[in-house]
Amino acid sequence: MTKPLKVALVGLGTVGGGTFSVLKDNAAEIERRVGFPIQIAVVADLNAERARQVAGEGVDISSDAFEVVNRPDVDVVVELIGGYTVAKQLVLAAIAAGKHVVTANKALLAVHGEEIFAAAEKNHVMVGFEAAVAGGIPIIKAIKEGLAANQIEYVAGIINGTCNFILSEMRDKGLPFAEVLSQAQALGYAEADPTFDIEGVDAAHKITLLSALAFGIPVQFDKAYIEGITKLTKEDIEFAEQLGYRVKLLGITRRTDKGVELRVHPTLIPAKRLIANVEGVMNAVLVKANAVGPTLYYGAGAGSLPTASAVVADIIEIARASQVPLESRVPVMAFKTSGVDQNVCMLGMSEVVTAFYLRLTVADKPGVLADVTRILANQNISIEAMIQRQAEDESGQADIVLLTHRCIEGDFNAAMVEIEALDAVVEPMVRVRVEDLS
Repeated sequence: MTKPLKVALVGLGTVGGGTFSVLKDNAAEIERRVGFPIQIAVVADLNAERARQVAGEGVDISSDAFEVVNRPDVDVVVELIGGYTVAKQLVLAAIAAGKHVVTANKALLAVHGEEIFAAAEKNHVMVGFEAAVAGGIPIIKAIKEGLAANQIEYVAGIINGTCNFILSEMRDKGLPFAEVLSQAQALGYAEADPTFDIEGVDAAHKITLLSALAFGIPVQFDKAYIEGITKLTKEDIEFAEQLGYRVKLLGITRRTDKGVELRVHPTLIPAKRLIANVEGVMNAVLVKANAVGPTLYYGAGAGSLPTASAVVADIIEIARASQVPLESRVPVMAFKTSGVDQNVCMLGMSEVVTAFYLRLTVADKPGVLADVTRILANQNISIEAMIQRQAEDESGQADIVLLTHRCIEGDFNAAMVEIEALDAVVEPMVRVRVEDLS
């Protein structure tokens, strides 16, 4: 009989506690699937008293995570403490000690992934990070294995539940951003400091990892374009609805003839698309591939048990893979090292081709719209739809909302400079990118 796989849980917070529960409550089913037991050898947490309350009696508790990773009876180290510094040191120490690693730490992998994955390859160990992207949705495994026969064209994901909740509430209830953010914090969906979420950084960490997996390129978080949702107004969400669109914060990565796009920003999506109808804190990832076409993955993007489900799935994968020769294992980043494109060109936003939503507040007088359309035409930008609405007060102003056809963003930026210089434009313009996702 194969000996049990011994696991060290480092960090027994929300996700760590959920992981402990799943491993304990589903132990018999997990053993039935794997063929041998997966056992918790030790739990490490700075708060040993809290850890004891969660784990109960009969479980070895330590307050020294670095001592734990060097124990000879530990096969897999599960890092669930988060952050960049101690977590990085811990993960690299575990790898150096010949331990497999499972982590939910998307920030760590997005910034230091290349170093960590190289160390793992050198030491012949595996790194699992299913829980780092989209919580309980098995999107990592889908891209690594389920879609391995395909050339992936693009990945577009609603991968931050906080932002999706805020945008859903703004649309459903007509509330301003600040009010819904406060509501999200009260409900526990947003942190006291929500910057990483609402400014798009969290989503950028995740789409960076998905981009590397999808296209066989290095992890390059520093090349991602990041724009959050803080400047969106309820008026823009209402105008989008009138035009047949929903506004979502999307992480998008696409391979083109010129290179790879890697971007996070608010996006208008046609309301008829399935992904446009993902509401609240739920996540969804759309993958378009050349053989299978579009596939959509939907589920809980956060939470104790959904995230723990992904963590334990990685442990199970490691348990299974430990029984096969090294060369037969699925590569950590989906491609063998020899297949990774180290010279890929990452496109700047000025080179990206997309459509745009543009809202102008202008003096309501003849010739303004003609000037705007002339400037756009000079940059080879055509208009698909338009809404004009006069102000309800006596200000003599009007809102002009334009939806353009697809164009090069650099050309659109040049047009914006000219439009903003018009005397008739009385407030800063609002622009949001539009993706058809067909």
